[in-house]
Amino acid sequence: MATDPTDLPAPSPAEPPAWAPLHRATFRALWIAQLVANIGTWAQLVAAQWLMGDLGGNDFSIALLQTAATLPVFLLVVPAGALGDIVDRRRLLLVGQSLMAVASFALAALALVDAVSPALLLGLTATLGIGQGLSIPSFQAVQPELVDHAEIPAAALLNGANANLGRAVGPAVGGLLTAAQGPEAAFALNAVSFVGVLAVLTAWRREPQPHPLGAERLPAAVRAGARYIRNDPLFGSVLARSALFMVFASALWALLPVVARGPLQLGVSGYGALLGGLGVGAVLGVLVVPAIRARGSPGFVVTAGTLVYAAALLVVGLAGSAVLVALALVVIGLAWVAVLSTLNAAAQVVLPAWPRARALAYFQLTFMGGQAVGGVLWGALAEAWGTGTALGIASAGLVVTVPVARRWLVLHASAPDVRTVEHLPQPPAVPSPAGPVLVTLEWRVLAESVDEFVDAMSAVGRARRRTGARLWGLFRDAEDPECFVEVFTVANWLEHMRQHLERGTAMDRDAEAVARRLVIPGSPRVRHLLWAYGRKR
Repeated sequence: MATDPTDLPAPSPAEPPAWAPLHRATFRALWIAQLVANIGTWAQLVAAQWLMGDLGGNDFSIALLQTAATLPVFLLVVPAGALGDIVDRRRLLLVGQSLMAVASFALAALALVDAVSPALLLGLTATLGIGQGLSIPSFQAVQPELVDHAEIPAAALLNGANANLGRAVGPAVGGLLTAAQGPEAAFALNAVSFVGVLAVLTAWRREPQPHPLGAERLPAAVRAGARYIRNDPLFGSVLARSALFMVFASALWALLPVVARGPLQLGVSGYGALLGGLGVGAVLGVLVVPAIRARGSPGFVVTAGTLVYAAALLVVGLAGSAVLVALALVVIGLAWVAVLSTLNAAAQVVLPAWPRARALAYFQLTFMGGQAVGGVLWGALAEAWGTGTALGIASAGLVVTVPVARRWLVLHASAPDVRTVEHLPQPPAVPSPAGPVLVTLEWRVLAESVDEFVDAMSAVGRARRRTGARLWGLFRDAEDPECFVEVFTVANWLEHMRQHLERGTAMDRDAEAVARRLVIPGSPRVRHLLWAYGRKR
């Protein structure tokens, strides 16, 4: 039975201050540049949603803009995450940000000559999503390179606040520009906003990342990332919590422009002000969330934030007053940054360096996938049953996720030691053969420690699978009860070498050390068996 996350120990009170990462020059420069880019992104979103309405789009078409922006990320983020682990992340970020800048310039030029159609608007929005899909995993993965390990939660909170501060300023700027100069002005602002990010990335001298065995190939890297995630229960809990939250929380982002245009009868400036309320709440979250974290576990922060978000979302769906909706959006902004920054920090601290970008790609996959699916789902429900009913269903869904998460999806307060270490004995020096490799380890176990050994080996098995094993098993000799044989297969010899030289962590070392304390000295005996037909082929 899983432990209730609210019963887990709280984080250490010695956690660095929320502003500590900003003392790092590169982090600070990139944070400021991203803030400008986020302001441009939200200004463009307001202009795009309003332009879609002016072009004759219905509620479903307006909500579909969210799908156009997030579906490319959903499709690209996994291979982009693998790329972020096997190529220079800085260069990959430059490619993604340049593509977004070009798409924004094209949209501004077309809007200037009144040549934008609903299809073009959706297409160029999707192009921006492609650039974002290429960039997001690497942006997430470089954060631990820019700050100390202890500052990762604070960095995640600051990055969440950054996006939401952009949400506070960007919509208002976008609304004013659209009302005064037309949507092309907001599109042009977004295009120019990428210049700062490109300048910081160009100037950043990132330390080379060692690859003793050379870079992985993309298909193999994607498979390795998926295998790691399947066998890391800590990261799996973070992913599941994110997916549950996003499916229902995305209703707000899909339907808020519908609420503004419909029940509230607001213009584009009023809609921008509503989105600004979300940003104000997120900025308040920077001040409030660290204090909450100091008194409760990550599970408690996510649970409380989810319930607060659900209550405020119900107010948005039922209230007919713009003032009440604006106040509810401030609360939602605070709850949003509390939940997502906590989940993001939990994801980063449980991941070692070698699969970080590709694993965080799955974190973003749940985030963007929830928004992409939500854009269609909540738009369709609003079209059929009304906006208020759709938001009410989403609010109820968030409440239902809480007991599910408390029972099965625990977020642990203490992070594992995922430093890269070479803890396995050197394998024999053999030519790299074709075909799979079978590794066997014969363990001689003390009679009184058999049950404890079997339990300890389950953690060892997860470590083998995380680092490259496709199949793993532990067997007991029927005629010699003290003899256990561990077997696992690896795709090829190079993958097995990566297990030894590149992928081991202190957590894996400690798990195997527990098992080794329970065996007879001299154990285990290791054998490496090569595919017999590899040479011929």
